[in-house]
Amino acid sequence: MAEICSTRVGSSKVIPTSEEEIGSGEFSGELNPADAWLPITESRNGNTLKAAAHLLCSAIGIQLLSLPIAFVYLGWFWGIMCLSIAFSWQLYTKWLLVNLHESFPITGIRYSRFTHLSIIAFGEKLGKLLAIFPTMYLSGGTCVLYIIMGGSVMKVFLKSMCDGNPGCVASKITGAECFLAFICIAILAALFFPNLNLLSSVAFVGSITVLAYSSLLWILPMTKGGSGDGPVREAVLVTGSPTRIRDALGGFEILALAFRGHNLMLEIQGTLPSSQKQPSKKTMWRAVKISTILSILCVFPIAIVGYWAYGDKMPVDGGILLALAAFYEKKHIIRGVCVLITINYVCAFQIYAMPTFDNLERIYVTKRNKPCPRWVRSMIKLFFGGLTYFVAVTFPFLPRLAAFIGAIGLPVTLVYPCFMYLAIKKPPRLSTTWCLNMVLGLAGTILTLVFLVVALWSLIDNGFKANFYNP
Repeated sequence: MAEICSTRVGSSKVIPTSEEEIGSGEFSGELNPADAWLPITESRNGNTLKAAAHLLCSAIGIQLLSLPIAFVYLGWFWGIMCLSIAFSWQLYTKWLLVNLHESFPITGIRYSRFTHLSIIAFGEKLGKLLAIFPTMYLSGGTCVLYIIMGGSVMKVFLKSMCDGNPGCVASKITGAECFLAFICIAILAALFFPNLNLLSSVAFVGSITVLAYSSLLWILPMTKGGSGDGPVREAVLVTGSPTRIRDALGGFEILALAFRGHNLMLEIQGTLPSSQKQPSKKTMWRAVKISTILSILCVFPIAIVGYWAYGDKMPVDGGILLALAAFYEKKHIIRGVCVLITINYVCAFQIYAMPTFDNLERIYVTKRNKPCPRWVRSMIKLFFGGLTYFVAVTFPFLPRLAAFIGAIGLPVTLVYPCFMYLAIKKPPRLSTTWCLNMVLGLAGTILTLVFLVVALWSLIDNGFKANFYNP
């Protein structure tokens, strides 16, 4: 990858050779002409609203429904405290990535891929070792989870349609068929959008739907959707039985894993125009602030109201959606929520799949020294769709492993940006910036190890059922 990012691949594009040319605003690339052919950097005419839509759609997804479960383990005080800490921490690391996108403005080089920035910060071998697997999981693995969770939401919708009627045809549709319906819709949509910037219309739809269904998920319980019992216990972090401590740490892990999309931050910023006078970081940070405000309106009410309404009755699998389906009588509203969630998952699938499309197209571009024709792009997307569907059907139990596998990808959110900033920007040793990033980086590393142990402990203690090919 490092060689690809620093070499020329036949093109008429001129690389700037002076500060005057760089500052003119006519050049804003990775100094690699092939980037103009790849889906992430093919189009750079994005704006604040488009970037905000991408951020909101990718940052909130399958984890949102599980947030009240964390409060069941943590209780009111620690739940709100840990949620606020996790939210602030990930917002700070977003700020770091926004500023690292153009680490050396005078050169005009932009790092529009997380792995490339990791290589620049840590060296080629260590950078690839640290970044490739987590970013692959957060791209392809998240797409698989969207298929599984999207198919599960479709099953809830069909069950609601049947409403206890054993002869209902919809009740006979299997999980594999729901997975197939989801991936067919997702790949069909992907065929119409060749690059990340053009996906902004899809991201807008995904953002609107996530705002809509997240609002319904906390407004409905406040009316008459609650179980009537509310929370019944407070978890203890530092005292109590080992199981209680494990559950409390598991609750914090749920909150920490609820914020993702950092592996897409550089890619989304790569769709924005940039010049020395108007760098992309200004536009991107405005987009981050907009998406952050909207994220707060989604995340905090669902976590707090969901716990207040259902307490210990919150289902571990399915979270607040299944709780609402069990206690809310107006089934047509539940169906509407399921439709909104499915649309949002389809839209988010497109954004998370784009880095994989980009990597696969890079192989073709490097070998053929020309852009991918449309039929090749279509075949790549069909191949990816078939592969993710096969994985989803083969391992439908992956959501139960999400805590363990997610902990492996957690450094992308909490750790790597801090150490990248230290390695690239080189703030004075023992300065405030140096100490803050060092403390957060080390704390994130320790938490990652703790979360891995807690997730493995929970799997062993609670038992694990691997239902291969039986979604």
